[in-house]
Amino acid sequence: MAIKSFSVTLTAFKIICSDMQQKRRIGQAQKPLKNIPPYLYDWLYASGSLTQQLTRLAHGQFHVEPIHSSFERLKLRDSTWLKMPSYHTSWVREAFLFGCEDIPWVKAKSIFPILSLQKKARIFRHLGTKPIGFFLFQRTLPLCERRVVYLNEGWTRQSCYTWHGCKFIVQETFLPAFENFIREYEYSKA
Repeated sequence: MAIKSFSVTLTAFKIICSDMQQKRRIGQAQKPLKNIPPYLYDWLYASGSLTQQLTRLAHGQFHVEPIHSSFERLKLRDSTWLKMPSYHTSWVREAFLFGCEDIPWVKAKSIFPILSLQKKARIFRHLGTKPIGFFLFQRTLPLCERRVVYLNEGWTRQSCYTWHGCKFIVQETFLPAFENFIREYEYSKA
């Protein structure tokens, strides 16, 4: 019994260490969630369309500027979250989201496994400068699993959506310009 218990404990320790190494590799800082700035907390955990929320905050001014898109293999952490083998190919799109300033507020990264880009989800492959939220929240509310992490670029919300049977990940990093804007906005309301 003691040997089995030790084996289980050792296995759990290996998993924890492996997870910590994985986090370091992807540039995830070891910043506790309790350090989330109060003015950013609601944005990180808000449900619904970030596009609509940013547009409202910027009094109607909002646009998307695509940075990069390519086909890539799923990373292990993403394939685990999507419950898909890591050898699957995905279409990855990165874009900046702008509000009422000339500096980007959010860096967005979307990961669509090719298997998910079927039927209605084909529209995501041809977004151009349109925000994903424009289609995602148009008529239905997708299922969403969310996690919040701190990356080198800033506080980030990662969402795994299920929309019309298709699963994909959207990662939104709130950049320093947004943090400064929202902090001043909250201060002016007080």
